[in-house]
Amino acid sequence: MTRQRKVIDHHNIYRFTHCESFSPKREKERKEAVGGRESEGQRSEATMEASEAGLAASEPQIKYRGWKTMPFLIGNETFEKLATIGTLGNLLVYLTTFFHMKSVEAATILNVFNGTTNLATILGAFVSDSYLGRYNTLAWASIASLLGMLFLTLTAAVPALHPPRCAEGQTCVEATPWQLAFLSIAFVFLVVGSGGIRPCNIAFGADQFDPTTDSGKRGINSFFNWYYFTLTVAVTVSATVIIYIQNYLSWALGFCIPTVLMILSCAFFFVASSIYVKVKPEGSPVTSIVQVVAAAAKKRRRVELPDDPKNCLHDPPHLSSLVTKLPHTDQFNLDQLRFLDKAAAVCPGDEICEDGKARNPWRLCSVQQVETVKCMLRIIPIWSSGIIYFIAVAQQNTYVVFQALQSDKRISGHFEIPAASFTIFASLALTLWIVLYDRVAIPFLHHCARKEDGISPLKRMGVGILLSVMSMFVSGAVEVRRRGIALREPTLGVNPGSGAIAAMSSFWLVPQLLLIGVSEALNLVSQLEFYYKQFPENMRSLAGSLLFCGVAIASYLSGLLVNIVQRTTSEGVEDDGWLAGDLNKGRLELFYYMIGSIGALNFVFFVLFARWYRYKNPAESDDGSVSSPASASSSPPASASASASAFASASLVETNASLAPPFMANLDVQRK
Repeated sequence: MTRQRKVIDHHNIYRFTHCESFSPKREKERKEAVGGRESEGQRSEATMEASEAGLAASEPQIKYRGWKTMPFLIGNETFEKLATIGTLGNLLVYLTTFFHMKSVEAATILNVFNGTTNLATILGAFVSDSYLGRYNTLAWASIASLLGMLFLTLTAAVPALHPPRCAEGQTCVEATPWQLAFLSIAFVFLVVGSGGIRPCNIAFGADQFDPTTDSGKRGINSFFNWYYFTLTVAVTVSATVIIYIQNYLSWALGFCIPTVLMILSCAFFFVASSIYVKVKPEGSPVTSIVQVVAAAAKKRRRVELPDDPKNCLHDPPHLSSLVTKLPHTDQFNLDQLRFLDKAAAVCPGDEICEDGKARNPWRLCSVQQVETVKCMLRIIPIWSSGIIYFIAVAQQNTYVVFQALQSDKRISGHFEIPAASFTIFASLALTLWIVLYDRVAIPFLHHCARKEDGISPLKRMGVGILLSVMSMFVSGAVEVRRRGIALREPTLGVNPGSGAIAAMSSFWLVPQLLLIGVSEALNLVSQLEFYYKQFPENMRSLAGSLLFCGVAIASYLSGLLVNIVQRTTSEGVEDDGWLAGDLNKGRLELFYYMIGSIGALNFVFFVLFARWYRYKNPAESDDGSVSSPASASSSPPASASASASAFASASLVETNASLAPPFMANLDVQRK
């Protein structure tokens, strides 16, 4: 009650000193109302306690089934990841060898597909938080993914839905508009499915455990571990077995297997529907962000704030025990940015309810809402550096396939490793680094330097960017060696549609893959951990989507960059320039060096804003205690880091497996 009186008094002071139309009669009525509430304090509190008790009694108790749901959810996740990665991991090869698309055309289609898929996660998170809830979103998204895989399988299995085989010595027949339309329908369903599954799957699994009990917290941690384990298994099987079947046996069979796995995934998910905890949607935080911008824009010219506006802003009592109370900050003290504080300035016409909330949230917002927007503004420069970082990752996880195609892929005798399978070395490096860091580095730093969480996320992100730059330059050096051997020494034959195969082992590509794998373990995982810690608790679904949004923009920029480079360096000659279809005629190493140089500039940009960044701190309540729930402490529990790692790992394998290379020669896969 004292806190509420204090807030209202602040509003009165602000009206009296800053607003033109101050009504003494209205102020008298307000004071009488406040006095009446204080005189009836004990009775009001007793009534409130009784009503809360009645409400609690009327609400059904949540029955957490915990580990009883895990066989179904883990089975669902395993089969879904096997199906998704097995379908998307080799999609570019399918378009160029089976649908007879040109390299640039296929790359452009997949860049748009990947960008749209990642942007769809933001819409999926919004729909889940505002309307459907996580269970319904996952249910509809799983069905959409299944339909997409089914349509894609039909394009390979039904002769009328794909172009005929290429006759030897003749030009390949291109796909008809009807065949491309059917293929596009498959892509649309896959986009809808990924947009709903990615932002909801991990959070839905965590919903099945009671976060207020020790056993529930341990269950959440174990779920994250099992999730990551199944993810690793899915990557390994998809990058070896399924891709091998698609490349060397049959595309129809190679797509049919993921489709059957997706059917099993849906079956596991729906069979346990009756025992799931289904959290109802509570509204999207995006609405609150828009309200702050709208309220600030309305008051930008007609409200003047004092130098220290803390005591003049609408700061009602913070009642949520699940979301951290954020204090007012002045990091954005420029005149152009201070207007956000005006969204919380009380003016004539702004009505405040008895509980301290604004009657019209589109005219008056709380300090908590304004500080949430400021959190986003502080994060945007860090996030934007990740976009440039993902451009480097996209090139490394795709152009290595081209280098492998024109090098010796044999292990012994006639057994060859599929070119697309070499990217598994990056995934293995990521997995090993996470295990070593979690089990060795963090305990060591805790013992020697008394650091609970090891190296800070921003420092790890910076090191990850540096390693990506190193990976680009190492890739360029390896390409110089491969191309030199191909031009100077006898070759091992000719790869149809590209060029001569150099007598250099493809395992020379492993160092650059290991570098990019460790880089992703440092930067990608740290990005999600950083967003998890720095976003308010009610915005963590949006935080998970933010990474996918960065990957989406990087996909679009990657396609644009490569098209510009190819047109600039080829001078109109089709098979010329840095990114020629035959790598032996191109200068791929120069492209690598260019991306590495851009990454170096990005590192400088990142360091500047990382030093400027101010970490989120909880506010103090009236009694001096810190208003911060357990999950929002400065050192989040293990589940927070585990959740971040799981989110990041999921984004790694699902985005890197499907990131389209900007320019691609025909691959060494027989046209089936």
